[in-house]
Amino acid sequence: MIFRYTILYVDDVASSLIFFEKAFGFERGFLHESGDYGELVTGATKLAFSSTALMQQLGKNPASPKSDNPTFEIAFETDDVSGALQNALNAGASLIQDVRDEPWGQTTSYVSDPNGYLIEICSAVKLPG
Repeated sequence: MIFRYTILYVDDVASSLIFFEKAFGFERGFLHESGDYGELVTGATKLAFSSTALMQQLGKNPASPKSDNPTFEIAFETDDVSGALQNALNAGASLIQDVRDEPWGQTTSYVSDPNGYLIEICSAVKLPG
């Protein structure tokens, strides 16, 4: 078994793809002709988006994300947390936490995407020794 993708439920799949392309530099895998589903190439695991309208048609009722009361976060690792944070903010992300060095050997920052999803921008954890 492999972890294939994470799907975020959004009102506008195309604009979400554009935001993540601009904010984080991901490449678009595809946007379905219906506009209700799309994927970004992010490595072995894809980041996908499905419209809330499609989910409702399928009998699901997705809740709206809340960055101030999240149920999960997605994290993007980089060697340049400050630069990546600035790119995200320039693309329309909202600042949740500025760049900070954590006691466990990691640099972190947090933003919210235009949909309200909490996103961590971080360095790799530097293990002692």
